[in-house]
Amino acid sequence: MYPILSRFSSPGELKNMTENEVEQLAKEIRSFIIETVSHTGGHLASSLGVVEITLALHTVFDFSKDRIIWDVGHQAYAHKILTGRMKDFHTLRQSGGISGFPKISESPYDHFNTGHSSTSISAALGMSVSRDLAGQDHDVIAFIGDGSLTAGLAFEGMNQAGHLKKKMIVILNDNEMSISHNVGALSGYLNQILSGKLYNRMRGHVEVVLKSVPGIGNSFIKLAKSMEDTLKRLFVPGMLFEELGFHYAGPVDGHDYSKLVAALQKARKIDGPVLIHVKTVKGKGYKYAEKSPDKWHGASPFEISTGRNLGKPKKTPSYTAVFGETMVRMAKDNPKITAITAAMPSGTGLEDFGKEYPDRFFDVGIAEQHAVTFASGMAISGKKPFVAIYSTFLQRAYDQVIHDTCLMNLPVVFCLDRAGVVGADGETHHGLYDLSFLRPIPNLIIMAPADENALRHMLFTASRLSMPAALRYPRGNGEGFVPDDKLEEIPIGKSRTLREGEDAVVFAVGPMAWKAVRVANRLASEGISVKVVDARFVKPLDETAILNAAKNCGILITCEENVLAGGFGSAVLELLELNSMVAPVLRIGIPDAIVHHGTPTELLDELRLTEAHLFYRIRDFIAENRTIKIRKKKHGN
Repeated sequence: MYPILSRFSSPGELKNMTENEVEQLAKEIRSFIIETVSHTGGHLASSLGVVEITLALHTVFDFSKDRIIWDVGHQAYAHKILTGRMKDFHTLRQSGGISGFPKISESPYDHFNTGHSSTSISAALGMSVSRDLAGQDHDVIAFIGDGSLTAGLAFEGMNQAGHLKKKMIVILNDNEMSISHNVGALSGYLNQILSGKLYNRMRGHVEVVLKSVPGIGNSFIKLAKSMEDTLKRLFVPGMLFEELGFHYAGPVDGHDYSKLVAALQKARKIDGPVLIHVKTVKGKGYKYAEKSPDKWHGASPFEISTGRNLGKPKKTPSYTAVFGETMVRMAKDNPKITAITAAMPSGTGLEDFGKEYPDRFFDVGIAEQHAVTFASGMAISGKKPFVAIYSTFLQRAYDQVIHDTCLMNLPVVFCLDRAGVVGADGETHHGLYDLSFLRPIPNLIIMAPADENALRHMLFTASRLSMPAALRYPRGNGEGFVPDDKLEEIPIGKSRTLREGEDAVVFAVGPMAWKAVRVANRLASEGISVKVVDARFVKPLDETAILNAAKNCGILITCEENVLAGGFGSAVLELLELNSMVAPVLRIGIPDAIVHHGTPTELLDELRLTEAHLFYRIRDFIAENRTIKIRKKKHGN
C-alpha cells in the first residue's frame, strides 16, 4: 500500500531520490496521515497542507544537526513520519503514544516543544544567537503559519531578528486559514504579496534591456539598483518584511517540491535573516478537508470514504454549546453585550452570536493580549464585553488581565472554556492553572459551574456585574439537566448544598461537585454520611459555610480539577489559617507534575480523580480522622 514509505528509514534518503519518487512519497504520506487520523483523531488539515514543504526541508537540511521549530505544531505529522516515528504513528495522541505536537523528549529531530502559537521566530532567533556564540554553523528554521503571524510575539521576534541580522530562515506558510478564517489587515496584506510577481518580472526585463545598450548599459544598471528600494515600494508588498530586516523570497508554490528545494537552497546561502513565503492549500489531498479546512482542523475519528464522524452521539449538550446559546439569548435583551474571541469562534461556541449580532462580535485573530485590552477599552466606554478564550490560552494575556482590566475594576467577563483535563492535545492544552493564576488578582470574581444549568445562571450573573469576572468550565458535555426557563442572578460568594451529611463536608468546584454527590451516595451504603457543597465561587469564598463546616463536622475535603498549588483547596486552608482554626483537610486536585496526553478518562484515572478513586480517598481520610475535633489555634504556638 505504501511501496516507498514502507521502506523509508531516514530523512537522508531524500537526497538520493528522484522528483517522481518524492512526489509518490508525498501521496503516500498524505494517505498514511488520513488513514491514521481516521482512527486516532488529530490535526488533519494542517498536516496535509505541508507535506511537500516538509519533504523539501528534509531534503535540503539535516535536522539531526540543523534546527527547525514548527510553530504551534499542528502541521508536524509529516515531519514525525519522516523522522523514524512511522511505526509508532498509530499511537498518535493516545496515552503512552507519540504526541500530536513536536516534543523534545520524543525525538532528537524535535528541537522545541510547541502547542501554543507564535513562539517559533523568537525561539529560532535564540538558537541562532547561541549557535554563533558557540562558533557553530548549523541552520535554524522557524516554520510559521499566517494565522500565527497575527500574534504580537511573532513580530517582536522578527523585529529583533532583523536588528541582529543573524543567519536564520523563517518560512511563512500562507494558506489563508488559521483554525478559522484569518482576520485583520495582515491577512489582506499577504494576499497582496502575490502581486510581487509583477516586480520580479519587470526587474528581469529591465536588466536585460539595459545590458543591451552599448557602452553605458552597465552604468544604467548601477543607477537602477540605487533606485531599487523605490521600485520595490511601488510593486512589492513583501517590502514589509524587508523593512523589518529580512530578505524576502516568494511567494513560492508550497506544493511544488522542486521550486521549494530551489528556494531553500538559495536561502541557506544568505548570511542574514530570510523569509520565504509559501502558498499552500490546507487539507490538501482530502476533498472534505480541502472544502472545510476549519472543520477538519481538529478531527475526531471518521470514515475516510464519506468524512462521516464516527464519534458516539452526545446525549447532553456541551458546555461550549450552552455558553453560545446563552450568549445569544442574553444579547437579545442587553444591547451592551459584546463577544470577543481570539481566532476560535467555533471552538468557543460564538459562531451563532457572530451571525446574529455581527456588529457586536469580534474575532481578533491569535492575539489574546490584544483581546483582553480591546475588551477593557470597550468596558471603560460602557459596553459589557465577554472574552471567550480557552483556559490555557488566557495564560498568554496574564499581564493584560491584571493591568488593563482588574486594576481599573472594569466589567469584563472572561469565559474560560476547556478548563481542567482536556485530553489528547496534552500538556500545552490542559486548563489546569487558571484558578491558581487568577486567584491573587484583586477585583476579580471567579466562578465555576457544576453543570450546564449553573453555567447559564452564572453568565447572567456576570452580565449584571460592574466589576471583572471569570467563569471556568470544562470541555465536554454537561449533566443533562433540563434548563431553567428563567435566567437568575446568583448571590455573589454563596455556595449551594447538593447533599446533606454529618461525618465530613466536601466542597467541590465545577463538575467535581456532582461527581462528589455520586461518591457520597456510595459512601452512604457503608454508613458514612458526607455533605456535599457546590462551592460555585472560588473568589470570594463562602466563608461562613466553610468555617461552619470546619466547626461542626471537623473534617473537610476539597475537590477541584486545577493544580493543588494555589488553587481552591489552598484558598480554604488560607481561610482556616486566617481564622486560627485547625481541622483535617484533604485537598483533591492535580498534583505538581506535568499531565501528558491521553483520553480524559485515562488521565483522570492516572491522577486518581475518577469516582472510584475519590470513593477510596475520601473513605480512608474520614476513617483516619473521625475522632479528631476542630480546635482553635493558640496564638504564639
